[in-house]
Amino acid sequence: MRRAIGTALAASGLFVLGACGSGGVTPTVAVTTTASVTATPSVASSTASASPVVKKRTITKRQAIPFTTRRAHDPTLAKGTTRVRTRGVKGVKILTYEATLTNGVETSRKVISKAVVKAPITRVIVIGTKEAPQCDPNYSGACVPIASDVDCAGGSGDGPAYVQGPVRVVGTDIYGLDRDGDGIGCDS
Repeated sequence: MRRAIGTALAASGLFVLGACGSGGVTPTVAVTTTASVTATPSVASSTASASPVVKKRTITKRQAIPFTTRRAHDPTLAKGTTRVRTRGVKGVKILTYEATLTNGVETSRKVISKAVVKAPITRVIVIGTKEAPQCDPNYSGACVPIASDVDCAGGSGDGPAYVQGPVRVVGTDIYGLDRDGDGIGCDS
């Protein structure tokens, strides 16, 4: 019976050795205890802090895309002249963000998608490169070049410059283009 009580006490982790004799038996007991403590905060405790409220929200914004400007040379425009060939137009893109709010305050924002709704149109500015001919101000109707000698094209003159007539003489006929004196040169 003592042995049964000793075994029961050993199983429960308690073992008492008595001095009244153990009947020649020396008991050997290995006791292993594992303590597990689970603390749960008390609702009535005023020292416990509230956990933060974290929410995720999707935000969509429209954003303008600026147009670029390109310059090009145009040999049909007089040198130094500029014109807008194509008017620039802004584009539009839609950005979608995922925002994280902690206790109602935005703490982070991440772009999750970008979509171009309308592409921008490039503005094109042309710059003239055509050299303006140097015309003699004594003639109109056609450009009579300024040269050492000008003759009517298709005539018997030896140049070095020629003009396709008819031309009106508005000043002095320095090249002798109006041979009959009627104010119109190279008319025959």
